[in-house]
Amino acid sequence: MTILFDMDLRAARRDRASRSISDRFLLQRAFDDCLERIDLVARQFDSALLIGCPHESWPERLSQYAAVVEVADPGGRFAGLAGGSQVIEDEWIPPQGRYDLVITIGCLDTVNNLPTAFRTIRWAMTANAFFLGAVSGGDTIPQLRRAMQAADAVGDAATPHVHPRIEASAVAPLLEVAGFQRPIVDVDRVQVAYSSLPSLVADLRAMAATNILISRSRSPLTRAAYRAAKAAFEGPDGERTVETFEILHFAAWT
Repeated sequence: MTILFDMDLRAARRDRASRSISDRFLLQRAFDDCLERIDLVARQFDSALLIGCPHESWPERLSQYAAVVEVADPGGRFAGLAGGSQVIEDEWIPPQGRYDLVITIGCLDTVNNLPTAFRTIRWAMTANAFFLGAVSGGDTIPQLRRAMQAADAVGDAATPHVHPRIEASAVAPLLEVAGFQRPIVDVDRVQVAYSSLPSLVADLRAMAATNILISRSRSPLTRAAYRAAKAAFEGPDGERTVETFEILHFAAWT
């Protein structure tokens, strides 16, 4: 198995994000969508697990659908603020058959072994349980990718700046192999207008979505490379740049 992501840095970035006053609007949008999907199920659950909790209000909101709500997060501070535990989803050993509802938001796209994470979550669920969540898809932040290519061209060397992401077509087969049934995958493409490259980076930091690749460069961009990236992202006329975020929503049953 190829190790792509630095798990210690992942936790540290989430701890940093927990101190941000940002509303983390994309994560909130994904969570709201998940609650709407649970509404459609029209069922009261006994025991729910929320994996990924960047908002302290989320467990209380989820409690309207489940008698008991537990929280896990890859970041220690996010977990602690929500009264939960810190986990790495593909290394975690959960109790077997404990939950009849599991939601995961904005985490599974940065595990090193997604099939194992899915199997582990399935192990923790009861029969006829509902699993749903959201991850970042392959068409996310194309403008930033283009800007980083411009930065690399200045130094005449390519370094990995942006995470590889799962394609929508791959999610359902992975869920089925893990033991889930009737998987459904929907794509939500969100477009956000940014006045500058730093404003985009600030949002990514607030969502703990900056580079945690093992193979990332440990050196900051040179001034020339940063100017090239900024110019490529912002354009010459001062107009806002429309960036795209692709959110993959999935749902399945045990």
